[in-house]
Amino acid sequence: MEDDPEDQLLLEEVFKVLGYPNKRMYFTDGLSALDYLYTTPDRPYIIISDINLPKLNGLELRKKMQSDAELSLRCIPYIYFTTAQNQQAVIEAYSSSAQGFFVKPASFAEIKETLQVIIEYWKKCKAPNNFFPQP
Repeated sequence: MEDDPEDQLLLEEVFKVLGYPNKRMYFTDGLSALDYLYTTPDRPYIIISDINLPKLNGLELRKKMQSDAELSLRCIPYIYFTTAQNQQAVIEAYSSSAQGFFVKPASFAEIKETLQVIIEYWKKCKAPNNFFPQP
């Protein structure tokens, strides 16, 4: 989830350069992402979320997903990719069973490297959702 249109364009460019063909979706707020997850039959491969989202921030979204039995059973990896880098945010993220917390780097090259590490890890990791098409 990324609510900033400029960051969305940057992320799209990074994913294109990396050659990951999976469909990517961006939501302008956490509430619309939650609505999508409740209504879609799709099985998202991974959620890469900012913490600073309007209406329902990334931490609240993760907690809602965990408290909903159906969403929790989907076992969607939840990664934070955010500029929020204080200790309390990291503690809250991991206490809600996030699978990763990454600070958004400033440069294109660093963003590319970080996203490549995240995606390559989940391509190799055996998790319930990894038995479906991968990027």
